[in-house]
Amino acid sequence: MIVAVMGVTGSGKTTVGSLLAKRLGWEFADADDFHSAANKDKMHRGIPLTDADRMPWLAAIHEKLVESESQQRGIVLGCSALKKSYRELLFHDLEVRLVYLKGSYELIDDRLHDRKGHFADDKILAAQFADLEEPSDVTVVDIHPEPERIVDEICRQLNLTAN
Repeated sequence: MIVAVMGVTGSGKTTVGSLLAKRLGWEFADADDFHSAANKDKMHRGIPLTDADRMPWLAAIHEKLVESESQQRGIVLGCSALKKSYRELLFHDLEVRLVYLKGSYELIDDRLHDRKGHFADDKILAAQFADLEEPSDVTVVDIHPEPERIVDEICRQLNLTAN
């Protein structure tokens, strides 16, 4: 099974996704790890990525998900997946349970001001919210609670239990 945890930068994808994967005994894949050095540099400098920048990144993530599904390994993906077209490319021909970590601009901006050492920071937050096409018919989880409570809620809504 594939569970994809999506949201804008600073919404908790890596923290929540890695906790969820650990709880389930699955692999965690962080979409940030699939970005090129050039993409990371652009984001660090506050330059939003273009669709052309994202295409190789989306293809590499899709390939990883196909591999996991073909080997019948559970995987949790933490990925912004902001636009519907990105989600269609990422999850094409795959069975994915999508979780949207939803929070206000103000809350996420506050969190980003406290985050150190990450290539994506508050400089790109406005662009991320502008690009965000909120999905419908997915599991939506509020990001206000502590990460462990968010994982509890995801497990409850998706009826997932630890292996």
